[in-house]
Amino acid sequence: MELINKIFSITPAYKLEIIQDVFEFQLKSNKIYGEWFKLVGKQAQHLLTDIPFLPISFFKTHAITTTTFEPEVIFESSGTTTTINSKHLVKYRQVYETSFLSTFYQFYGEPQNWCVIGLLPAYLERKHSSLVDMVNRLIQKSGHPDSGFYLYEYPQLYSTLQRLEASGQPVLLIGVTFALLDFAEQFSLPLKHTIIMETGGMKGRRNEITREALHQQLKTAFGVNAIHAEYGMTELLSQAYSSGNGRFYCPPWMQVLVRSEDDPFEVRTSGEGILNIIDLANLYSCSFIATDDVGKVYTDGSFEVNGRLDNSDIRGCSLLVT
Repeated sequence: MELINKIFSITPAYKLEIIQDVFEFQLKSNKIYGEWFKLVGKQAQHLLTDIPFLPISFFKTHAITTTTFEPEVIFESSGTTTTINSKHLVKYRQVYETSFLSTFYQFYGEPQNWCVIGLLPAYLERKHSSLVDMVNRLIQKSGHPDSGFYLYEYPQLYSTLQRLEASGQPVLLIGVTFALLDFAEQFSLPLKHTIIMETGGMKGRRNEITREALHQQLKTAFGVNAIHAEYGMTELLSQAYSSGNGRFYCPPWMQVLVRSEDDPFEVRTSGEGILNIIDLANLYSCSFIATDDVGKVYTDGSFEVNGRLDNSDIRGCSLLVT
């Protein structure tokens, strides 16, 4: 656990050193990643751009573990009857909780300051969702009597938001895209003390629309200046957040890079292409993930997501197209 403690207390001065430690640990103790490294045949001369990134699809077909263990929790992606779901075997649940709570503190402060409402009907209808696990813990940490989950009880949610707004209570409404749109069309109301955070995902309930169009529709319905967003997935134990305009920022132990669509081993620290993610919280799975998300990485480390590769599976938490 010494390396975990270093990860969550990481500073820029020691970031490359810790990435090196994690890389060597996983190369030695992760059978699948070790085999991938040999198959790729590329030496990691530069820690960020030369490290081989494991294709995210491996989480669908292999048990991705660093060391041998019985997982305390298994997170599973959503999907359709024709797709294979990803599975993330988590050695220590506490690592996931430390990651998302520390990130939440960084961007939004103490959960106790919020009434946390989860509008995640599709995710609540299935088991093993990392998003539900995270929001459930935030609800518990909030301690507010109105914090909780909603399925399709839109009238009740409307009434609750009216009451909370009247009292000036800060509210964080975390919702899947299709449910937020359904609610906005039926019960628009001005929100002055509520942050709306979308997590992506139409799940076949609606036609895909651009993130810009989605945010404009929600801003109009609720009279807010910005729509926040969360970027996360089953295969990661960390999240990035956007406070508007679709530009995401990472916690210190997470970094997003970009690879060329023509050459998957051409990796850069900024620019446009397909996103590679270093998530050091994934210490006991794999911290170096080649995603199927297309986007842009800025020189300050923030990033945008513009869609998904054409040949990648549509997933329940898939992001909006542009």
